[in-house]
Amino acid sequence: MAPQREISAWRPGVPGVVEVFHAHYTEYAYPMHVHEAWTLLIVDDGAVRYDLDRHEHGTPHDTVSLLPPHIPHNGAPATADGFRKRVLYLDGSRLGDDLIGPAVDGPDLVDPVLRHRVGQLHTALAHPGDELEADSRLTLIAERLHGRLRPAAAAGLARPDRPLAYQLRELLDARLVEGVALDEAARLVHAHPAHLVRAFSGAFGIPPHQYLMSRRVDRARRLLLDGRPPGEVAAATGFYDQSHLTRHFRRLVGVTPGRYARS
Repeated sequence: MAPQREISAWRPGVPGVVEVFHAHYTEYAYPMHVHEAWTLLIVDDGAVRYDLDRHEHGTPHDTVSLLPPHIPHNGAPATADGFRKRVLYLDGSRLGDDLIGPAVDGPDLVDPVLRHRVGQLHTALAHPGDELEADSRLTLIAERLHGRLRPAAAAGLARPDRPLAYQLRELLDARLVEGVALDEAARLVHAHPAHLVRAFSGAFGIPPHQYLMSRRVDRARRLLLDGRPPGEVAAATGFYDQSHLTRHFRRLVGVTPGRYARS
């Protein structure tokens, strides 16, 4: 089999995400190097072995690896077929220096829930227009990482509360078309972003981004029945473009906007 080196990289419009990097390597091995950002890594196929702080580590199934900034590490395929990985590089606004020591001591977290959430985040990051979803998912991922690496500190987090959830719902309703970033919403209602997401989800049984998209789809249905074309409806209801509308509309209604209008 010929050596494979397939990559894709981009910088999404989500605070704290320096870079998204997807790669498939079969024979390539990284030399020792460092990153300025945190490295949050999942492996979809194969496995990676690497050295961090002079200790050998690996990435078995359901593992999420968190490599701290400025700590040298390398990386090489652990199987003959190489590996396929997805990586997020995060700045210090998401993960603080207080986690560097715990991450060096235990960078590989066997946590199926965390692994699933990171995969969901990568899916959201691949779609322009889903920044609120990506931001919300990343906020909860960062909170879970804090809980795994510093459980005593995470134990003191406040419980969700309904008044805060209602404040956020009012804000989302008022900003239905233009939307609102999670950090801005947190500032406006004076709450931590993770606490805000948990409060809303606990009160209404749906995360903020899903609530916003369902409200937009509901408005889009009315405009489509008024005879307005899908492209115009997408712009009028806050979607990134027509394909963004189509993806969420089909997920919630079961058909495309065009077919819904023709019905």
